[in-house]
Amino acid sequence: MTDLARYSRQTLFAPIGLQGQRRLAAARVGLVGCGALGSVVAGHLVRAGVGFLRLADRDYLELNNLQRQMLYTEADVERRLPKAVAAAEHLRAINSEVVVEPLVADLNPFSVVDFAEDLDLVVDGTDNFAARFLINDLAVARGIPWVYGGVIGASGMTMTVVPGDGPCLRCVFPEMPPPGSAPTCDTAGVLNTAVAVVGSLEANEVYKLVADPEARNRDLLTVDLWDLRFEAVHIARDPECPACGQRRFPFLEAVEEFAATSLCGRNAVQVVPPPELVWISVRWESGWRPWARCAGTRSCSRSSWRGPLSPSFPTAGR
Repeated sequence: MTDLARYSRQTLFAPIGLQGQRRLAAARVGLVGCGALGSVVAGHLVRAGVGFLRLADRDYLELNNLQRQMLYTEADVERRLPKAVAAAEHLRAINSEVVVEPLVADLNPFSVVDFAEDLDLVVDGTDNFAARFLINDLAVARGIPWVYGGVIGASGMTMTVVPGDGPCLRCVFPEMPPPGSAPTCDTAGVLNTAVAVVGSLEANEVYKLVADPEARNRDLLTVDLWDLRFEAVHIARDPECPACGQRRFPFLEAVEEFAATSLCGRNAVQVVPPPELVWISVRWESGWRPWARCAGTRSCSRSSWRGPLSPSFPTAGR
């Protein structure tokens, strides 16, 4: 049973009140990514009393994460914990009333439908467009609201997507940027203050979607903390949008595609093979040649390696 007394300062805020707090306690939220944005969002949601929080992250903690990933400690790094597991430990210590379900897994076309099962909404804590386009495909196809957020340097943006009521992410970005064309935290850095602001705006949108849906953000909100600029850009729904206009969902349906994504903040590339025995080929200076044979379905848990690279394999493969 929820102890409403712990949320007394929150329920005094009229747009939430006791009724909104009860709605928060009944809400089931999915958070994709437990890194910089994800750790801020998760901390807010658990402290605010969201009833159920499902976390998905494929990565393990490193020392350079602590500058911007607010939930974690040096002890977590020393224990070499997966982010989802470490996050769940801290979140349960913050609020034992909240059910926190950690998944050490990648979000890909093989796993995303199961991840979203029985959720009311999804929040973006990721660091790449491939994951966000996949979330958008899922949300629009299934009619699930979601909150987009991104940060680089001292700047960031966020947008709330409610399928059927306004634009989706692909109304703003019809296609993914070409590989290497968009700055990342590896090339442009990132300030923890920008992470905290954008993550807080994302969490605030969750409160509104649950307690007061009409109050939600209907624009693309951009912030630049270094130059102190805040702007709300109106985005109209595009009838020719590949997702919400034409109802095409290639990122959700591309279960036969072979995908590789550079991981922000790591000298690593995640590889997602199709669900069968595959050969992974790597382009050396002499050209393409077989590098590893992965056995299994989705994790490449057993392999024979040829080459100087050092692999690591979480549940969904990398």
